Amino acid sequence: MYGVVTRNEPELEWAEFDRAFYEVKDVTGRAAEPVENGVNMISCFGDNKAAADNPDLVPESDAGEPATRDRPYFDWAYVCPTHERYREGLLEIIEDAAAVNEDVRLDDVGFPREEYCHCDRCEATFEASEFDDWRAWRTSVITEFVAEARERVPGDLYLTLYPDPYPGHIYDRAGLDVAALSEYVDEFVVPLYDMAYSTTYWLEILAKGFVDELDAPFSIELYAVDVDIDDLIHATEVADEYAESVVFGYDASNARATVRRLQADAREGEQFGPE
Repeated sequence: MYGVVTRNEPELEWAEFDRAFYEVKDVTGRAAEPVENGVNMISCFGDNKAAADNPDLVPESDAGEPATRDRPYFDWAYVCPTHERYREGLLEIIEDAAAVNEDVRLDDVGFPREEYCHCDRCEATFEASEFDDWRAWRTSVITEFVAEARERVPGDLYLTLYPDPYPGHIYDRAGLDVAALSEYVDEFVVPLYDMAYSTTYWLEILAKGFVDELDAPFSIELYAVDVDIDDLIHATEVADEYAESVVFGYDASNARATVRRLQADAREGEQFGPE
């Protein structure tokens, strides 16, 4: 099964794709109207515009460092998952999207990194909580948010995972307890992005790691922009061995050409003999 992630509505109808994810809200803060013919995809706690407009939203490390895109390791700015007003707004977006298409995908869910967040709001919330362990408290914050989203999504709920299957890493980094989240999530999506896919041994290692780490179904998302089709085909063949589906990100034309080649090769490989 093949799918696509796109910001362009016409590409949702392309016959080569069995499923399509449409970005309703991305990490820039750009928003679009939800669509009926695609799974609406929402960047939750990645939001450059919200962070720039309201610095109070931005998570802080214990050293007071904000999680903004001008800092090392961050490609975009983050919003603190304990900010109630922002969370309420997200849940409204999720509910509106689910009213148009019952399936929804949550992207950029979690805390930015291990050292976040130590803003005054998080410190006070942790102190008032039932938890003694800060990491366990963080996971409860994220699991509660996903549970609230689940209540608003009558169809399938997809959730993007950070591409690190090593046991405990996602828990420590982002506050994601995949076992707890599996109660609410129908399928995880793991982006394994590369600019070329000239080698794929690492892709197989990571994919196999997620097979071991997850009890729930998962798909692998590949980066399709300016990737050589032969290399993208090879990456697709590897990913397809482990995932429910292979999803191509942000270049539907390149993805369509890849799927057509794969389908043509499959037809050429068919053999017919006497019954």
